[in-house]
Amino acid sequence: LLELVSEGLFANAEGTVSSCSSTDKTFEEEEPVISGKPTEQAILRFGTVMMGMSFECANENVEKIKVVPFNSTKKRAGTAVRSKATGDVRVYWKGASEIILGLCDKEMLRDGSVSELTETRREDLVNLIADMAAGTLRTLCVAYTPCPVGTTFGDDDDLPDSGLTLLLLVGIKDPCRPGVPEAVLRCQRAGIVVRMVTGDNKATAEAIARECHILSDDDDGGVGSVGLAVEGEEFREMSYAQRIARFGPKLERLRVLARSSPSDKYDLVYMLRNLGEVVGVTGDGTNDARALKEADIGLSMGIAGTQVAQKCSDIVVLDDNFASISTIVRWGRSVYSNIQNFVQFQLTVNIVALTLNFVAAVASGEIPLNAVQLLWVNLIMDTLGALALATEPPREELMHRKPYGRTAPLISDVMWRNISVQAIFQLAVLGFMYFVLFEGDHDEHTNTFIFNTFVFMQVFNEINARRPDSLNVFDGFWKNRYFVSVLLVTVLFQILLVESTFGTVVGTTSLTTKEWLTSVAVGALALPVAALGKLAWRL
Repeated sequence: LLELVSEGLFANAEGTVSSCSSTDKTFEEEEPVISGKPTEQAILRFGTVMMGMSFECANENVEKIKVVPFNSTKKRAGTAVRSKATGDVRVYWKGASEIILGLCDKEMLRDGSVSELTETRREDLVNLIADMAAGTLRTLCVAYTPCPVGTTFGDDDDLPDSGLTLLLLVGIKDPCRPGVPEAVLRCQRAGIVVRMVTGDNKATAEAIARECHILSDDDDGGVGSVGLAVEGEEFREMSYAQRIARFGPKLERLRVLARSSPSDKYDLVYMLRNLGEVVGVTGDGTNDARALKEADIGLSMGIAGTQVAQKCSDIVVLDDNFASISTIVRWGRSVYSNIQNFVQFQLTVNIVALTLNFVAAVASGEIPLNAVQLLWVNLIMDTLGALALATEPPREELMHRKPYGRTAPLISDVMWRNISVQAIFQLAVLGFMYFVLFEGDHDEHTNTFIFNTFVFMQVFNEINARRPDSLNVFDGFWKNRYFVSVLLVTVLFQILLVESTFGTVVGTTSLTTKEWLTSVAVGALALPVAALGKLAWRL
């Protein structure tokens, strides 16, 4: 029995075991170095560490005749070996427990004898598999069948896979990584529907999904709006309309796709994209390449992922950790939010500057802001403003927003509100100065005062742009040294343009202390005006 189990585990393995010598340990204490996929590593560790079997001896005593690699559709792998001592030929199969069990009609007992697999015994094994799967154990079986001495297999020959003798049923614990359940909850709070597409059987997949919070404990198989688990074969046989009827108009109730094939994963991604959803897909194998390419964002694994998967993906997750994906989402939303903040700031400056000069030119034939001053304003807007607003770090509150749709406009309703409030306020104040306060007295000094006030309005409005939908625009203000530095540089250059010899080039004259304080005070009114606009919007 042990010889057959050893060959079934090691001769039919896609991983390797080697000894790691250490001066501090004896031979018996040496920890073996096991390589391969996680499932293969678990099987090899079970055989070497827990069962005390020798990987080297099992492979040295046999000659491999033919190897059938693991097939994601058939859910099994097979190897034909010939004993170097006796010449006996045996075919070993390893794979999904229910698949291999269905191919067996006998089982080997502890004493090495073979017994017929009765229906009662088969039912007991099926129940055992179900219990193990419910305990989040990934189950697989090892079975074999003897062949006549001298049997050979050509490239086109299939290995016999019927009338097998069951050797082993094992359960592999694949625990969630620390932080994964919390990361899933973060994504769900961010409005992201997390789905699990796996080759595990339905019971195991449901148990792991509940452990990761992909399914909740009160899910009842599809009643109401709760999550639903379904097997790949059933999903495959459904029509488009049947999927919509069962899982919802956006397939929002489909949370777990078990015993799935790579084509099922691709079909799911393709259908979700056709329904208008923005889809991100993770994958590590070559078979995931189609789904990774079809998705809006393909994320491959940096450690376990194949080169094919990595080349077909948009992002490579270096630590193979789902928690890193939630970090990617947070950074992505931060970049998008910073772009929106800059666009809001840029449009406000453009609208105010162009409207003020246009109205003044039509009404009086003169303009309050000359070309060089507008060039400086453009520098504030395009260079320093972009640098300041682009350095805003990601913040957790971004993960509480709903995702942006595929067709969502870049300029949101909140942005239009802020632009309108600031543009009306600034044009009203600057227009009052130009047409009422300094009526008929549009010399270089008064234009300098208007220009200075306009610039400080933009400085304070830049602070407003940090938090377009929040009353507390100073949240994290002092922690962003880049933003504070850019504001200080902007103010410093403004002082130099007005008070230094640069004024002859820019067309400005020196202002009194009172005029400076007035410009700053009027510019600072942009802060309470923005807050009032946000409060009025909420009422």
